[in-house]
Amino acid sequence: MHGRLITQAPPSRWAQLRVHLTYLWSHRRLPDLREPRRFTELVQLRKLLDRSPLQRLLMDKLAAKALAQRVLGDDWIIPTTWSGQGLPDQPPFPFPAILKARHGCNQYAVLREAPDARRWRELQQTAGRWLQKPYGLWLDEWAYRDIPRGLLAEPLHSNGAKLPIDYKIYVFGGRATHVQVHLGRAGNHRWILHDRHWRQLVPMRDRPPAPRSLAAMLEAAEILAKGQDFLRVDFYEIAGKPLFGEFCLYPGSGLDPFAADWIDFELGDLWRLAEIRQLQT
Repeated sequence: MHGRLITQAPPSRWAQLRVHLTYLWSHRRLPDLREPRRFTELVQLRKLLDRSPLQRLLMDKLAAKALAQRVLGDDWIIPTTWSGQGLPDQPPFPFPAILKARHGCNQYAVLREAPDARRWRELQQTAGRWLQKPYGLWLDEWAYRDIPRGLLAEPLHSNGAKLPIDYKIYVFGGRATHVQVHLGRAGNHRWILHDRHWRQLVPMRDRPPAPRSLAAMLEAAEILAKGQDFLRVDFYEIAGKPLFGEFCLYPGSGLDPFAADWIDFELGDLWRLAEIRQLQT
């Protein structure tokens, strides 16, 4: 999978203004997009300039699963139990389940049991709002724009009230370098960044153990991200078995601060080096 920086017409002044203002609002500083050194600045540059057609496929949850299935095999994929462009009047998939928007991020509903009629009507309304407009326009995450709007359902893998832990692997130039683990997604959501050897970059109170399948996840992430200057590849681990989650082009839209400022520069250096190496090949 090869992705290169593709610059079409210069971004509009409005897009540039939005990117600068949202970055200023989040980080209390303006981004340097002429000589970017920070990871968060390079995310903004990707939003403004990178128009690789592959990015639409990577952000389409159904297409991304199909791609990962072709590359990794059926054992890595959470099955899709239903997909469509709107929820019918009766549930079309078994429970427990998780319902997601095909074309967006953080649009999901956890259904631990079959909902009653009132709950189902509420879910129809919620899903309808997801489908009303493209995702990501206000943050200029352009790759979501042309994904067909739709829904999909998957079996819910959970441990009681807890959702499965997210393992988000940062891959620069085909090398998996960092693993971000997300905890408490159903309530007290927090995340911790590790290097590939599971050492916390900034020591935290939480000390989650490394997944048993970490080595397999790292290898799979590198295979899936081959040819990309930067791509994040997300996984779950269920009963010691790694499962593909999704791809991410814009972690936190480049607006989430890191636990320490030096991390922003370190990841930025890795991204810039990967870009240079791509240009030399």
